[in-house]
Amino acid sequence: MILVGLTGSIGMGKSTTAKMFAAAGCAVYDADASVHALYRAEAVPLIEEAFPGTTAEGAVDRKKLGAAVLGDGEAMKRLEAIVHPLVRAREQAFIGRARDSGARIAVLDIPLLFETGAQGRVDACVVVTASSRVQRERVLARPGMDEATFEKIRDRQMADEEKRRLAHFLIDTGHGLEHARRSVASILRALAGRA
Repeated sequence: MILVGLTGSIGMGKSTTAKMFAAAGCAVYDADASVHALYRAEAVPLIEEAFPGTTAEGAVDRKKLGAAVLGDGEAMKRLEAIVHPLVRAREQAFIGRARDSGARIAVLDIPLLFETGAQGRVDACVVVTASSRVQRERVLARPGMDEATFEKIRDRQMADEEKRRLAHFLIDTGHGLEHARRSVASILRALAGRA
């Protein structure tokens, strides 16, 4: 089974691209969805202990947690030390299920693939990219997003230029959905040749 790491900075179209890989028959693991699930499950007591007042009714309050950690490097490290091992355990369980099901290609959708060193766990890295103008327009169109929050999130992420340099494959989502679909199909053909 070929393991593909899919990543891209905020607003680049990674989630939409992950759906295209799934529609093409790949097993897809969504790290963000795992975090959301953990924030309603085993991470809750650990996060409440580390960041008192950031949970309510058995779930993490993402706004309160964001206020407690965004822009604070030490707080982010404490949060990541709690969350990353839990996400990694779910990722490993997914890989086992995909392998058992006979999947030929499994895609790990990991927003901070390079930042966390996860590229060493995959056979190929796909980076989803777009122009900085397109990225800004997409992110600022999200409900509750403002310029300051966008900048804080972007500051935590490796620069898009650096991600592109580290990629085995690039998908530029700034040219529309059909272009992105063709790019996914082309990548899958290339990977099939490696299997």
